[in-house]
Amino acid sequence: MREERVTFFSEGTAVAGILRSPDELHDPGPGIVQGPGWLGLADADLYVRYHEALTAAGFTLLIFDYRGFGDSAGDRGSLSPTIQLQDLINAVTYLALREEVEAEQIGVFGSGGTGGGNAILLAAVDARVRCAVGQVPVADGSDWLRRMRTPQQWEEFLGRLALDRAHRAINGTGERVHPREEIMIPSAERRTTSVKRDVDGRIPTEVPLAAADEILRYRPIDVVGLIAPRPLLIVAVDADTVTPDDHATDLYAAAGPPKKLIMQFNTTHYAAYDQYGAEVIPHIVSWFQAAFNGESIPASELVEVGR
Repeated sequence: MREERVTFFSEGTAVAGILRSPDELHDPGPGIVQGPGWLGLADADLYVRYHEALTAAGFTLLIFDYRGFGDSAGDRGSLSPTIQLQDLINAVTYLALREEVEAEQIGVFGSGGTGGGNAILLAAVDARVRCAVGQVPVADGSDWLRRMRTPQQWEEFLGRLALDRAHRAINGTGERVHPREEIMIPSAERRTTSVKRDVDGRIPTEVPLAAADEILRYRPIDVVGLIAPRPLLIVAVDADTVTPDDHATDLYAAAGPPKKLIMQFNTTHYAAYDQYGAEVIPHIVSWFQAAFNGESIPASELVEVGR
């Protein structure tokens, strides 16, 4: 797998990316865009195994840091799904201009909460995207944040947001919070997992509480139906305590054909990457291959792993 550090611009701001491509590439081939998952960074070790498999299949992959994250320029306190979607759209434009890539053959891969949800949003709004894969996606941001909290904590959180909106309207400034501790509430597994240890120390530790308002309005479920007839693959974890599995099944139900759902059993949100990667990654690769090659894909398919 070849690797090149690249820069493109999103709404005038420099965005840092990593272009990964096959060791030997003689003709332009398909390209895949990926934005990181919730608070993720482009150079996370977690993504390498996917990229090795995709580049071995002949694909060129562009993963990048959203504006305000990692090596990209922009407001370091920014945490905005709206900005992230703009970055993904601009990443498609940049990737289509690369000589390694056939401009009419671009897909999107996203993993991890809003990473998976963003892949669905991009495919829904950008017709240039030929196929999509969303792994453990968020379907409804309000429901996602609510289910991390007790009913009392949820009411307190909503009150805190309402007070912050008032302060911003009157004073022009609002509260700043830790995104992992005060917007997303980490599960017990998240507090102990080492899956993201290589990037955890480099994420923003302070963002506007106003970012939570955007998460409350975050609803890939409303637009997933726009992807069809382009193929959509969703990967989920049964009884997931980080991204509830019904987010994935609801997205699958609302999507048009062709579509496929992979449900992983007897594992957890973070453990599944290692536990079932050898089984799930070939499904992802073959999904892109079938879509790019114009092969016949079943209208709907459920694959159970580890049951």
